[in-house]
Amino acid sequence: MDFTKINTRGLVLLGCGKMGSALLEGWLKGGIDAGAVYVLDPNPSDWVKAQGVHINEDLPDDPAIALLAVKPQMMGDALPSMAALGNGTTLFLSIAAGTSIAHFEEALGGQTPIVRSMPNTPAAVGRGITAIIGNTHATAADLDLAEGLLKAVGQVVRLENEGQIDAVTGVSGSGPAYVFHLIETMAAAGEAQGLAPELAMQLAKATVAGAGALAEAAEESPAQLRVNVTSPNGTTAAALNVLMDREKGFPKLLGDAVKAATERGRELGK
Repeated sequence: MDFTKINTRGLVLLGCGKMGSALLEGWLKGGIDAGAVYVLDPNPSDWVKAQGVHINEDLPDDPAIALLAVKPQMMGDALPSMAALGNGTTLFLSIAAGTSIAHFEEALGGQTPIVRSMPNTPAAVGRGITAIIGNTHATAADLDLAEGLLKAVGQVVRLENEGQIDAVTGVSGSGPAYVFHLIETMAAAGEAQGLAPELAMQLAKATVAGAGALAEAAEESPAQLRVNVTSPNGTTAAALNVLMDREKGFPKLLGDAVKAATERGRELGK
């Protein structure tokens, strides 16, 4: 990705918590000059202070991009400080859950190019996946720029319409928590069958991480991978009889969980 435009005009990062810091680290490694980055954050970490970026200083007049990375509940207070950059050529890229493009257009101006995105927490280790959607003023070049920046922390997918973002939130945005809970419960179940707690946790973590890596690397579908490791009437089949139960197993549980997260996302967006 060519970041000449950013290095010339500047990048504003509004909010530099865990996600903002993960992105910043990826950008600095990827070729964005520290001197081109302007961070606005009331409590910047020691790590951010050590990067050589501008912190809480006057902003450039026409930065290439302004990335909005504050928590959704703080967005209302933070946006007015950005309004001067609206209705211009600065691209606004939001990684805040639950804040709609319409809300940004209202706060920044209706002519503002805006890309809304939904990243997830594995971005902290460069293994995130982020979905993006632009408004009518976001050009193809704007979307490419947003994608290039977000690729610093993992994969990027493009949505057809903003309505899909709540389902993305339900699957990949909130999804890491489902997997963390799976690890917790697998470890607890191993303990219940006589394993030491540390051993049960090590087995659960490595199994989930390894299976995820295998699912991503393999050409076969996850369904086929499941079939491959399931001997008829064997141990895996005994477990899957429980997990694949239509009424009480994963199909029902995860269907309900993703639906609940998606619906909550819609409520928050109103």
